[in-house]
Amino acid sequence: MEDTLQEITPIDVSYQPIELCKLLKIANMVGGGGEAKIVISEGYVYVNGEVEFQKRKKIFHQDIVEFNGEVISVQCSAPVQDAKAQKAAKAKKLSQSVNNNQQNDKSMKKTKKKQSVETGSDEVIETTVASGKRKRISF
Repeated sequence: MEDTLQEITPIDVSYQPIELCKLLKIANMVGGGGEAKIVISEGYVYVNGEVEFQKRKKIFHQDIVEFNGEVISVQCSAPVQDAKAQKAAKAKKLSQSVNNNQQNDKSMKKTKKKQSVETGSDEVIETTVASGKRKRISF
């Protein structure tokens, strides 16, 4: 760390806490997650003035992170979520997605129609075709 004054760049995040390796990616301080984990484990990253070796260190509002001559300050207006609240939010989002998919499947089933196809002989083949996005395949 240098004793000279450095410009602190504020980084806005949508939730807190955020993992240190993810924060480095969001702030474009590293090229990717693998690089972030390496520089953290080798001791090149400072959190609030101290060397940090934890890749998934929880970073909160107004924490200062320094790496490679850049200094950032974390800004977040969202309240702190504990691990249970984060898992519950993810589970809720997943269940909403599953419900939407089930509703789409039900609507596809309702729109099925019977169609009669005449062949060269006297037989008639009845098929059930969904009037959705898929097209009928003929050979």
